[in-house]
Amino acid sequence: MSRRAGPWRPGRTRADTASMIRVDQAGEYGATRIYAGQLAVLDPSSPAAKLVSRMAMQEQRHLKRFDELVAARRVRPTALQPLWNAAGFALGAGTALIGEDAAMACTDAIETEIGRHYQRQLDELGEDDAELSGDIAQFRAEELEHLDTARSAGAQRAPAYPLLTGAIRAACRVAIALSKRV
Repeated sequence: MSRRAGPWRPGRTRADTASMIRVDQAGEYGATRIYAGQLAVLDPSSPAAKLVSRMAMQEQRHLKRFDELVAARRVRPTALQPLWNAAGFALGAGTALIGEDAAMACTDAIETEIGRHYQRQLDELGEDDAELSGDIAQFRAEELEHLDTARSAGAQRAPAYPLLTGAIRAACRVAIALSKRV
């Protein structure tokens, strides 16, 4: 069965919007925990902390919206949320302990994967769910702004940048795959 954009017709699989909402809510929750971990370590007066605080507020707004969708559409949240709570905070704190550039590299890696993830969802949704597509498109644009912000703030100067971002991106892909189903 193909997954083409556009209205549903026989032979086309409808997008699994419950899975999309579940994984997106989990991802936004994880992002809030990453930023909480970074803010717990970074000097509050540092330029990086100011950037992280602004991005964290946007992630909190994204999470609030997905929480609303979970409730309104009766979507089962991921059972892995306690893991994402601890892992997100640890990732944020760990990268901030390495330094401000590493904290920005973490954002770079996460937002690279989330931008791709959200684009795949938009492609899969097509015109099936205008409300969800609108939210995802808006949040994707904001996540890509975070990516640009992180790179402008020195992400690529982080120690072992390719290794660090590669590992974080791989972990992000695993978290996405698990949160869709569990």
